[in-house]
Amino acid sequence: MLIHTNVCLALLLLLAIFLFPATCLNTNQLAHPIIANGREALEIIIGGGGSYGSPPPAPPPSYYPFESKRIEIVYPVIQKFKQKITSDPYNITNTWVGPDICNNYKGFFCDTLLGDYNSVALAGVTFNGFNFDGPELSLTGFIDELPDIIVFHANSNNFKGSFPSNISKIKYLYELDLSNNKYTCEFPHEILGSQLTFLDLRYNAFSGAVPPQVFTLDVDVLFINNNNFMQKLPDNLGSTPALYVTLANNRFTGPIPTSIGRAGKTLIEIILLNNGLSGCLPCEIGLLEKATVFDASRNYLTGRIPLSFTCLGMIEILDLADNQLYGYVPELVCELPNLVTLSLSYNYFTGIGPKCLELVEKNVLHLRMNCIPGLPDQRTRAQCHAFFSTAKGCPRSNWIPCSSGGVIRRNSLESSLDTNGISTAVSVKSKSRAYAALNRRL
Repeated sequence: MLIHTNVCLALLLLLAIFLFPATCLNTNQLAHPIIANGREALEIIIGGGGSYGSPPPAPPPSYYPFESKRIEIVYPVIQKFKQKITSDPYNITNTWVGPDICNNYKGFFCDTLLGDYNSVALAGVTFNGFNFDGPELSLTGFIDELPDIIVFHANSNNFKGSFPSNISKIKYLYELDLSNNKYTCEFPHEILGSQLTFLDLRYNAFSGAVPPQVFTLDVDVLFINNNNFMQKLPDNLGSTPALYVTLANNRFTGPIPTSIGRAGKTLIEIILLNNGLSGCLPCEIGLLEKATVFDASRNYLTGRIPLSFTCLGMIEILDLADNQLYGYVPELVCELPNLVTLSLSYNYFTGIGPKCLELVEKNVLHLRMNCIPGLPDQRTRAQCHAFFSTAKGCPRSNWIPCSSGGVIRRNSLESSLDTNGISTAVSVKSKSRAYAALNRRL
């Protein structure tokens, strides 16, 4: 109908042009935009050109509620997980409403994912201290369906059950913290083969053995303390590239493996306290040239302190208390330049020299309940006699790996000491990452 009308108008216009000669048109008429140019007029009417009859502008694109396609992927995953939470004491999940995950959802954070997608994605989960609970509160169906996460921290919740079989396939997952939860299974083999750099499973009830592959994970932090692991300490302990290792408060047995020396270039802090370790102190501990903390207290270790300990030039805390060590405390160990605490209480040491006595007076060396004449708070003569009446099987070793031509070479943290050799740090333990892992909440 519209086309028919336009054609009629065009024919009438042409008729008018032919009936009225051009000389009869005045100036104003020539100025009329339609009459001035018959070709343009025809084009306008028929719809082929000019500025008249242009199509309307395209409608604006429809509203897209998510920040990116990667965010849209995880939205139903979060909503499904929300249904598993039956206890939420801090009402965290009340914020998990609507599509704006990145800005409104507590416990989640986003970042730009470079590489494959180059878009905003869900980069991390931080549930620390939320105390979520539910009879089916598990990782399966949740963490394994968050394809872009880098960090998953869930300290102090009530996660339980099994681990997803494909958790090691999460491409960007580097930090996994499930400390202080309700796991009661064996060590989760599913995480072996992952690219984690931070693994924290402390304060659960994991039991059984720790697979040797755990000590080949390319992690910087390995915290598995305060569980129920029960086994001989793995022979490949020293294969770990970790900087901070805490195995405390488990049921590890046997000697400290000699392989520990292989971690000499990387290991900074290691805590083995309160297990069932036995045997002699291996000389290879002296190869830990980067170590600032070595704690093997509250075990059943025996023998003398090897002279190789003289090479622990960076050591600040050396804790061997509550074992069955004996002999003289080496003077060279008491000369370590960065010692803040040398704890040897509750052993069977029989003597010290003048350098060690200086550390006792400075409250750096602790020697309560030993067998050292002249010092206060020692064991009774009968207790010492009973201990030494049984045969001792640890050989004496004079090996000092950092000695060359009679000169002992040590790494040192001289800037951390004052002129009296006492650390100026307010509290070395309070700054230690490995000791911090002994607390339920980080």
